[in-house]
Amino acid sequence: MRIAVTRVAEKAKDDAALFASFGHEAKIISPLSAELHANIVQQFILAANDRQFDAIFFTSAYPAEVCAPLLSRDIAKTCRITGIGPKTTAVLHRFGIAAETLPSFYSRDYVPHLGDWIDGKSVALPRAAVPNPELIHAIEDAGGIAYEYRLYSLNPTNEVLDIGDCDAVLFTSAYSFRSANIADYGRTLPLAIGDVTACAMREAGVEPAVVGDGSLDGTLSALKNL
Repeated sequence: MRIAVTRVAEKAKDDAALFASFGHEAKIISPLSAELHANIVQQFILAANDRQFDAIFFTSAYPAEVCAPLLSRDIAKTCRITGIGPKTTAVLHRFGIAAETLPSFYSRDYVPHLGDWIDGKSVALPRAAVPNPELIHAIEDAGGIAYEYRLYSLNPTNEVLDIGDCDAVLFTSAYSFRSANIADYGRTLPLAIGDVTACAMREAGVEPAVVGDGSLDGTLSALKNL
């Protein structure tokens, strides 16, 4: 299948090979563009390397790519670093940062993953400038102190996205779905990367043909059963 996939350009470099491994061709469409805020990155790096946090949670690979080269290589001696899913953790490891993996692909599972350990701990969240009050509240309700660093903004491109030559379109987040300017789905199958994205699609009257586990790999695996 030829599958359109909503991706910020900075996150799409490995997509062609991944889709090909499942026998598909990826067409990158970008309803959003990333705008990196260098001053916020600097603030986070200075605080992290000054050992101001007990934990750091990377909620996607992109901020890990940006920050890992700048972090002290021994930071994990005093700070518990977690990456969401194996790919995010692999980025951290590639730059010599010891990190554990949150086995699910949903940030809502971070606090349960840490358990009682989080009580009284300071937790840094270097992430996109997309509201996630549920994560902040979960950390605070468990007794932790959340420090959010909005390293980059995701801005709608407002481009009309052509998917007429595709068999399916895979939405990789609820925000990318809401920002996608698609005039007509035609016979193109809508796919959701996970249940949060699927919920946003259904609210708009679009029923996903496949709902993944929050990862591209899991969604493409689920597509086999369609």
